[in-house]
Amino acid sequence: MATSPVTSPRIPLPAASSLVGIARALVQGGKLPQVEAETLTEQAKNGKITFLEQLVASKRLTSREVATFAAETFGYPLLDLATMDEGQLPANVFDRKIIQNFRVLPLVKRGNRLSVAIADPTNTQAAEQIKFATQLAVDFVVVEEDRLAPLIAKMSESANDTLMKLSDEDINLEFTDEEAAATTDDPGAVEVDDAPVVRFLQKMLIDAINDGASDLHFEPFEKFYRIRFRVDGQLREVTQPPIAIKDKLASRIKVISRMDISEKRVPQDGRMKLVLSKTRAIDFRVSTLPTLFGEKIVMRILDPSQATLGIDALGYDPQEKARLLHAVQRPYGMVLVTGPTGSGKTV
Repeated sequence: MATSPVTSPRIPLPAASSLVGIARALVQGGKLPQVEAETLTEQAKNGKITFLEQLVASKRLTSREVATFAAETFGYPLLDLATMDEGQLPANVFDRKIIQNFRVLPLVKRGNRLSVAIADPTNTQAAEQIKFATQLAVDFVVVEEDRLAPLIAKMSESANDTLMKLSDEDINLEFTDEEAAATTDDPGAVEVDDAPVVRFLQKMLIDAINDGASDLHFEPFEKFYRIRFRVDGQLREVTQPPIAIKDKLASRIKVISRMDISEKRVPQDGRMKLVLSKTRAIDFRVSTLPTLFGEKIVMRILDPSQATLGIDALGYDPQEKARLLHAVQRPYGMVLVTGPTGSGKTV
């Protein structure tokens, strides 16, 4: 239950003050001199970090003091993240980019409400973005900045770090013999076969499957390279790996999809199969499209296990189910199945 706001003496700010959000509240609440708050704001801007990060780093106030003040002033509950089990936090609730940009963390999802950990509850834009992305009502829970920062850093680990940390034993996957043969026979495969790019691609495929994605998009731009997953019909940016790997990554995907890696000027289509275990293999349809800054690649995930769920898994009303089965069993005619990505056409 949210605590009631505590009324504290307000120190009026000069009309020319540029302080906003939590910095303004701290000054008005008598926790921080205005000149010091403005200095910290400028330092945070120059260092490209948040005001709270700069404030805690300066040791002017502790994270606990700031969190307690914010919870009491704005009437939000206060939570110690040390009591939370990291493994129990809901995954894939909203884009990792939102986590990075607004420094928030999903805590609990109940019905149409989502509890979100935040150190600066004055960030109203965060609530709007989360609500737009999830279509859920957002309830802020105030947490300490120094406990929130490590979790955010772990969740938003850069692709560059991932490439550096991946080792041969991190992922033990194999492609079918047919694709493996294509890799061996292609002279360009040697260049892309023993690089960290191979393991990075495998990690992206596994992450996409675990996240329930239907598509992977590899998109080159002039100054950055973007990878997005389509989950529940929405494209979510997952990471931005170093732009230097775009050609090797495209070549690796084309080799295992049995495409011509020497041809980069025309669109190509291919297929590949990823063997996860003796009883499970995932098919991929792969398409490439030349763009001004490189080849854009889209991989559609075809999981056979999802296509065997049966008609009951689609949630038809009994009357609608009977109509569909009657139409399917007729000796002539056609049943047309349409809908957007992830709507259940394959099932």
